Amino acid sequence: MIESQHIRNFCIIAHIDHGKSTLSDRLLERTGTVSPREMSDQVLDQMDLEREKGITIKAKAVRMTYHARDGNEYELNLIDTPGHVDFTYEVSRALNACEGAILVVDASQGIEAQTLANLYMAIDHNLTIIAVVNKIDLPAAQPDQVAQDIDSLFGIPKDEIIRASAKEGIGTDEILEAIVTRIPPPRGNTEDPLRALIFDSHYDSYKGVVAYVRVVDGRLRAQQALHMMARGTNLEALEVGVFRPKMVPIDELRAGDVGYVATGLKTVRECSVGDTITSAVARAQDPLPGYKPAKPMVFAGFYPVLNEDYGPLRDALEKLNLNDAALSYVPETSQALNFGFRCGFLGLLHMEIVQERLEREYGLQLIATAPSVGYQVRTRSGEISEVRNPADLPPPDQVDEISEPWMRISVFTPTEFIGPVMELTTSRRGEFERMEYLDERRVLLHYVIPLSEIIVEFYDRLKACTRGYASLDYELAEYRPGNLVKLDVLVNSMPVDALSVIIHQEQSYVRGQALVSKLKRVIPRQLFDVAIQAAVGSRVISRANVKALRKDVLSKCYGGDVTRKKKLLEKQKEGKRRLKRLGNVEIPQEAFMSILELDD
Repeated sequence: MIESQHIRNFCIIAHIDHGKSTLSDRLLERTGTVSPREMSDQVLDQMDLEREKGITIKAKAVRMTYHARDGNEYELNLIDTPGHVDFTYEVSRALNACEGAILVVDASQGIEAQTLANLYMAIDHNLTIIAVVNKIDLPAAQPDQVAQDIDSLFGIPKDEIIRASAKEGIGTDEILEAIVTRIPPPRGNTEDPLRALIFDSHYDSYKGVVAYVRVVDGRLRAQQALHMMARGTNLEALEVGVFRPKMVPIDELRAGDVGYVATGLKTVRECSVGDTITSAVARAQDPLPGYKPAKPMVFAGFYPVLNEDYGPLRDALEKLNLNDAALSYVPETSQALNFGFRCGFLGLLHMEIVQERLEREYGLQLIATAPSVGYQVRTRSGEISEVRNPADLPPPDQVDEISEPWMRISVFTPTEFIGPVMELTTSRRGEFERMEYLDERRVLLHYVIPLSEIIVEFYDRLKACTRGYASLDYELAEYRPGNLVKLDVLVNSMPVDALSVIIHQEQSYVRGQALVSKLKRVIPRQLFDVAIQAAVGSRVISRANVKALRKDVLSKCYGGDVTRKKKLLEKQKEGKRRLKRLGNVEIPQEAFMSILELDD
């Protein structure tokens, strides 16, 4: 058993696509953790979605054994983290379980928005930072310039910055040596009462809830009686082990170790991320500081296509919530879509990933409504409530004020694209705060902008107008009152609550007309005329008709008296009138997502 003085816990942080997963591969290869036969690209990205999209979605833990140049054997516990802004919560949990962080910066792209955000988060956790300039083998690489930027921005001396190429394996030994020499060993006493922090978890059909833990004090053994300090749950450890990178059972985890414990719990609510595990016999006095709960920013309704899938959807969300603590959900009912759930996400990519995981991993067919944000509504009686679903907004005569979330965004861009970025941001109601020149080539723009303006297509348009060079980071600034109204959509005179949106009054006519035109193209034709209307309150501001399909009722008439034909046509006309009163218009999935494409 390795002494705690020879244990190093660290994570890798960087902007998206700067080489975190590839660097993890090289470290696993160099330490012999994964055999050449089992080795593959992005070996820690085990989900199909991660491999398809080329991004890390879940933080991964793995234990490596490294024989250092000083002759000692070290236990290295690595936690690989996501880089996209939507998964910042995963990064914050990984940082809580570490003493050090490897900051990876692309030698061709330089410092980007998420690089800064992740670094400041690591500094807040008092972690030791090892800076690595990656991809030095690329033709466009400028390692000296990037090292100079890191030095001037972060104060990390240039001679301490490691130049590497994770793809070619250059600099891997230097990184491993820096880990064992610069990152301090974990603090904590093996003889103290057990305290272990849960930083992640998943559900296993045989072992129940499997909690990923960082043991801070004491020992954690298999078959040990345990107690959850926040939930108050008592349980027995069925199995303890480590990640190599697959789960490998061992006898015990000691202070400083990172591993897992199979709890046997079948209800996922009894084990929550951020809780502290202690011994049921000799309990610790104080729990470890946990995590601030993630605040969802984007909300959407998930409804099963088949009504009988409501129960499986609820179970799937419960199990997914265990693996993704940033996901929140509450039951809701829609007139158009029946029973479903209003889910909260950190961003649009987070929503897309959750929907795909529900459909792939749990075999569900879902209809997702267009995403919206949470608004604070003050009624005339003085009550303040949060409205996450536009359909829940009180009638206009009861509303005194609606406040929407405004975000503080940071945009990194080359100087030649300052104009297009400013034009895009201003067109989305953004307010300029300040501009910082990092050097003669790169600039950092600070804006405040409504969240509702950036959740749909803003990032794609930012990339398009800067040829892919800009990067974005955002955080909540404040809730600000605005001239906001609810835009309702009526199909065949029936309001479709799932298509309602809350928007700025100045945009209501343009958005209403665009939405009606879009819906006219995606709603299938019926045997009767279908009227599509956009309304604010009781005032209709736009309308379009989906023309009826005409059945040729005269096809069987080969002549004869004209009155016979008139009778058939009158009968058809009466049938269409009756259908218009009683007919039910099926709303396809494209209709709900058409709100996303109104700017096209």
